Amino acid sequence: MPNIFGKIFPIFFFWRPDKPKSRTFATMKTIKDIYKIGVGPSSSHTMGPQKAAALFNERYPNAARFEVTLYGSLAATGKGHMTDWAILNTLQAPTEIVWHPEIILPFHPNGMLFKAFDEGDGVLGEWQVYSIGGGNLAEEGKQSDSPDLYPLTKMTDILDWCEKRGRTYWEYVFEHENQKEIEDYMMEVWQVMKAAVERGLQAEGVLPGPLNLSRKAAMYHIKASGYTHTLRSRGLVYSYALAVSEENASGGRIVTAPTCGSCGVMPAVLYHLSKSYEFTELRIVRALVTAGLVGNIVRTNASISGAEVGCQGEVGVACAMAAAAANQLFGGSPAQIEYAAEMALEHHLGMTCDPVCGLVQIPCIERNAYAAARALDSNIYSTFSDGRHRVSFDKVVETMKETGKDLPSLYKETSQGGLARDFRQMD
Repeated sequence: MPNIFGKIFPIFFFWRPDKPKSRTFATMKTIKDIYKIGVGPSSSHTMGPQKAAALFNERYPNAARFEVTLYGSLAATGKGHMTDWAILNTLQAPTEIVWHPEIILPFHPNGMLFKAFDEGDGVLGEWQVYSIGGGNLAEEGKQSDSPDLYPLTKMTDILDWCEKRGRTYWEYVFEHENQKEIEDYMMEVWQVMKAAVERGLQAEGVLPGPLNLSRKAAMYHIKASGYTHTLRSRGLVYSYALAVSEENASGGRIVTAPTCGSCGVMPAVLYHLSKSYEFTELRIVRALVTAGLVGNIVRTNASISGAEVGCQGEVGVACAMAAAAANQLFGGSPAQIEYAAEMALEHHLGMTCDPVCGLVQIPCIERNAYAAARALDSNIYSTFSDGRHRVSFDKVVETMKETGKDLPSLYKETSQGGLARDFRQMD
């Protein structure tokens, strides 16, 4: 892999031509969109642009050259997130990348403009597209081609559906998606998650990039094994989350859950519980389905993009998904599962996305470890309750969306504020 790290962009004054438009989806798509199997380090900055480049290349296979303009967050942290590398290694003709971190387009901060040219330098065509998180793409004013599957898109309504019928969330999913297809896909997701944990526990050395950050998963795993009871359990969870997040940071094969930047939380919780309590793979698959529904609700009604709502939409949502999965595994009722997810997301409200040097390393990797532990705590807290509480999961999702709108661009995956700015000052 070429050395694509090293450049740190200067401070920019961000120009926002208009207030961001509210993106709404009529109904929910497949939960498979929450779990995408691919390589890191970023679903929105690596996987999304790579997918867009592949689609544009298919439209203009005979182009003599391409030009790709990156806006906002994609430009501000594109070097650290390997955005340029992903595009250049996908388009099959000489390509120029133009960087405009100071321009944030109204529809979404992760804007891209692709242009194809012929031999005479005439424009064959162009395409404005946005990477909206989790490896998903969107065009302004155009609905997704994937079918709408779910008539209920709010957790409160789905909870009511479950309680009236004596059923649970994964059964609601199977009411609207092909059960065998989803189970088969979730089994593949689970195998990739396990493999990422196990690879990460064996890997040592330094992660790529200018931070020279050492891998810690193996050391944490060894140290945790020397403790007993609670400390051992917590240390193992940390090590599993570190293992997957470090694999992601080095461009390894992982699963978005719901994004690359938050990909360590779900595997850490499920791997730990499967090892400690010997849950069957079928129960793990059903827990993945429930967690996917939680992530899908957030994606439909708010966002899972750090560039749009900050890290609350990535690590916060991952924590909610993992808390719901854990609670279901331990026999929680639909109300208790909803409470666990609500609590996990509520206590991540306002979390900024401020990756140092634009890398998915500091503070991203440690955040995954802490969120995995917090998901287990949310599960336990909810288990002690009867599931009744004042603030609904839907209210927290709505609040997260509004909080994301209110966050300045400096704190939404631009590496111009927060920890990223302080690191440059210290350096």
